[in-house]
Amino acid sequence: MIENKKRPNPIDIHVGSRIRLRRTMLGMSQEKLGESLGITFQQIQKYEKGTNRVGASRLQNISSILSVPVSFFFENAPGETSEMMNAQTDGPSGSNHVVDFLSSSEGLQLNRAFLKINDPKVRRRIVELVKALGTEAETD
Repeated sequence: MIENKKRPNPIDIHVGSRIRLRRTMLGMSQEKLGESLGITFQQIQKYEKGTNRVGASRLQNISSILSVPVSFFFENAPGETSEMMNAQTDGPSGSNHVVDFLSSSEGLQLNRAFLKINDPKVRRRIVELVKALGTEAETD
């Protein structure tokens, strides 16, 4: 029996999740992004779920509003494209951890707070602290 409902394409789901990731990293609401594009927040929801495909010109507008290159939305995408991109970046597993981390509430909060620190020495000390805490957690 053939199902009437068509499942979203994995690439559409991935692009949508990357739109959501970047939007939340910036602390922007779906409504604000929709207003900037001249569409409803419901349409943004559909894009983010992969239910509706994002056209090329719309994706270009989204990339401009979210201040990232269009290629950002395809990083680590399923299929051959992601394998080629991963070969150029940090490998297949490394960047997924970053995306997972930044998708979490704690990751977003930590990232936003860290970006507000202007002193490079303080930033390095925080990284050292986090590394030490991570090492300590491994030994427990």
